[in-house]
Amino acid sequence: MKLNYYPDTDSLYIDLSEQPSAESREITEGVVLDYDAAGHLVGIDIDNASQKVELKQLTLSKLPLVVQTISA
Repeated sequence: MKLNYYPDTDSLYIDLSEQPSAESREITEGVVLDYDAAGHLVGIDIDNASQKVELKQLTLSKLPLVVQTISA
């Protein structure tokens, strides 16, 4: 999973899978879910992210993962 924030557009994209998006559905204003060809959720796009989610803190709890930080 990857979280990508784009400050120039204030949008946050959450990549849930490496599969390409085949269909997108806006579920509420400025929040779009992307699905692959099999109908599996592969990404979430959030416009005006700084107004909708807390961007200053990310807490990961009990996830079996390796954390990689990439500076902007």
